[in-house]
Amino acid sequence: MGTADFIVVANRLPVDRSGTGEGEEQWRPSPGGLVTALNPVMRQADGAWVGWPGQADLEVEPFEFDGMQLVPVTLSAEDVELYYEGFSNDTIWPLYHDVIAAPRYRREWWQAYVRVNRRFAEAAADAAADGATVWVQDYQLQLVPRMLRELRPDLVIGYFHHIPFPAYGLYSQLPWRRQVLEGLLGADVIGFQRVADASNFARAVRRQLRYETKASGIRVPTEDGGARLALAKAFPISIDADEYIRLAQRPDIVARAAEIRESLGNPKKVLLGVDRLDYTKGIRHRMKAFGELLEDGRLAVEDVTMVQVASPSRERVAAYVQLRDEIEQTVGRINGDFDTMDHTAIRYLHQAFPREEMVALYLAADVMLVTALRDGMNLVAKEYVASRVDNRGVLVLSEFAGAADELGTALRINPHDIEGLKDAIVRAVEMPAAEQGRRMRSLRKKVRDHDVSDWSREFLEALDAVRRARS
Repeated sequence: MGTADFIVVANRLPVDRSGTGEGEEQWRPSPGGLVTALNPVMRQADGAWVGWPGQADLEVEPFEFDGMQLVPVTLSAEDVELYYEGFSNDTIWPLYHDVIAAPRYRREWWQAYVRVNRRFAEAAADAAADGATVWVQDYQLQLVPRMLRELRPDLVIGYFHHIPFPAYGLYSQLPWRRQVLEGLLGADVIGFQRVADASNFARAVRRQLRYETKASGIRVPTEDGGARLALAKAFPISIDADEYIRLAQRPDIVARAAEIRESLGNPKKVLLGVDRLDYTKGIRHRMKAFGELLEDGRLAVEDVTMVQVASPSRERVAAYVQLRDEIEQTVGRINGDFDTMDHTAIRYLHQAFPREEMVALYLAADVMLVTALRDGMNLVAKEYVASRVDNRGVLVLSEFAGAADELGTALRINPHDIEGLKDAIVRAVEMPAAEQGRRMRSLRKKVRDHDVSDWSREFLEALDAVRRARS
């Protein structure tokens, strides 16, 4: 039994290896809202973070970093291939994103997923103090809650699902559907991004396991013949809004935004897309719509430029290799057809940028295009809104992104409806300043009133209620 009163279990540690030197200098904090949200809790509660250090076959002893105890879980190259690239990202990811790409079901992937989930559960069990709170994160670790409960019934266990949970008709395809549901129900609180995701989960539980569900509660049978109540409900995640506001007001970042517009030829309007290179993000759909608008003469390359940031993602998975090729071909075709000597139709950037550069891009962009075909939340939409301290700019937002539930004054679109998407882009480009201000003020109030610290506080309060009910 360990000493940590609060433990986060995630696929990755909140640090990246920056070198091969000895001691703390070889690690640097990794960017991400989850780290920002949980840092204060970790500091207050003698917290530990269990996760993979990000490199295959890297064996590292537990160490302290920035006030957190980090517990590395070693994954072999085979583990990465089968558990992570295979089952997590070639089975669960496409299945849970409405089968936009076809999921593949391979028994050796499932066996690796079980094996690695057990390793994470054992590491968490070893690190946890008596009666500790453990918060498991995301789809790579859906079996951990039950495994952890079997190892340490004294723990209070939470699980948060960062991606969508599919409708039962899709979920039922999974050969190991019962095992995954039973794994998740090991948690006392199971959080989802949207009410619809929580409802899909509850329906799968009723259909597969025949457990009683009522409101947000699920009665889970216990070994002694009784039952305990698991809470399954929506806890929509957010961002550190104040940090984006602070960055957006920095003179050097404001100046960088002006440089970006100048480097694009100072077009009248800049459209921006920021995504991981993923088939769920609708990048091809927005490029098709933009290309047709140029072809139709409704937009001119001298007046409007699109910037597409597509950060590298899962580059060893075949579907992602194909997607990159398709997008690069589309960019080349559109630019070949419409570029002039002074203006480029699409500035395509297949790379990741630091947060400061992203905020400069948000400030430079008149229109933010979020055209996800399916998305748990989409924090880029919220980052753009928080950065617009001038209350200008237009957010074009897919109704299939979780953020659409909260950001009601965005221009909502169905990315599959290319004509509707084209009309929304033109409306955004032509929107009067007064309407921009009215919509953006409403969006910014929503993002500021519910930031990432509120998300973590609400989830942890639900876990505290479980603890109080036990005592």
